[in-house]
Amino acid sequence: MSEEYGLIHVYCGEGKGKTTAAMGLALRAAGSGIRVLVVQFLKDGNSSELKALRRLPEIEIVTGKPVKGFTFAMTPAERELVAAHHNACLQQAVARCHNGEFAMLILDEVIGAVDKGLVDKDLLLDFLRHKPARLEVVMTGRNPLPELVEMAQYVSEINKIKHPYEQGILARIGVEK
Repeated sequence: MSEEYGLIHVYCGEGKGKTTAAMGLALRAAGSGIRVLVVQFLKDGNSSELKALRRLPEIEIVTGKPVKGFTFAMTPAERELVAAHHNACLQQAVARCHNGEFAMLILDEVIGAVDKGLVDKDLLLDFLRHKPARLEVVMTGRNPLPELVEMAQYVSEINKIKHPYEQGILARIGVEK
């Protein structure tokens, strides 16, 4: 990889497409022979794009949370379990990136996990301040910390203008999931 690599990306906003944009970047990187680690937070890892990306040898995916359901419905014990799991996943990803295993790290929904108190913001910020110089880092989610926006070279806000869910159309396989 050349010296141009090593930037930080943030895909944020209330609209749909943040994860899709990040996974498209993973696909582009893999097509160029770049090793990518995708770590998902707040999701179960069953989306169609992950099924396709798992077929590519350049991409490794770590996903899932130990508790099903939305964060607002979790008990304090469940929240603690999810936070411990998410922080452990982030720590393992950080270690593997510092070992040089990957040139791109995608932290899908890490911004939302930090916002909900399910990922240690200081752990994330410290990693970003001391990440390998040529590691490209991509983060997605709603409500990014001002520090993340400041650190990033790319910040793309995806806003919803209209969504089929508003007309009663549920998520469809191959399009939204």
